[in-house]
Amino acid sequence: MQELLFSFLFFLPAGIANMVPVLVAKVPGLQAWKNPLDFGKKFKGKRILGDHKTIRGLVSGVVVGILISSIERSVILDWPGSSEIMSQQYIQTNPIMLGFLLSFGALAGDSVKSFFKRQIGISSGKSWFPFDQIDYVIGGLAASLLVIRLPVVEYGVIFLLYVVLHLLTSAVGFFLKLKDAAI
Repeated sequence: MQELLFSFLFFLPAGIANMVPVLVAKVPGLQAWKNPLDFGKKFKGKRILGDHKTIRGLVSGVVVGILISSIERSVILDWPGSSEIMSQQYIQTNPIMLGFLLSFGALAGDSVKSFFKRQIGISSGKSWFPFDQIDYVIGGLAASLLVIRLPVVEYGVIFLLYVVLHLLTSAVGFFLKLKDAAI
């Protein structure tokens, strides 16, 4: 149970950062800031990323990821028994840097997957199972390796947990009309 809780808390900044671009796209004051990350450029005649990958989404996702990591760390340090759940290495890692790496890595992993989707002809916003569910997990975990190394078991738990959570939140987003597809 402690591994599951640690895994959830450790990767939470990336998990939330991955959802933020979809949510901020609906915020009225931020709709104007929808410049695509690829600036409309093409590679081999196809868009590099597409219109769904925006500077607004990247910046807002990273900022929220850093905030979640920082808030989470301050709450965890005041939480009785946190040293039994959170590793000493996690507690000693700079929360701003970890939040940045987890959230930026998650969004970069999503963007890399989008590049491949465009190149094989899957249109922006269309589902590509299972890659849509694993891209952000792989990206976030890979980037976090720059500041922290977890036991292999933890990486497996994080991967499985967040793939399942992604499927669940995608279904909820679909039912709330925030997403076009359930998966």
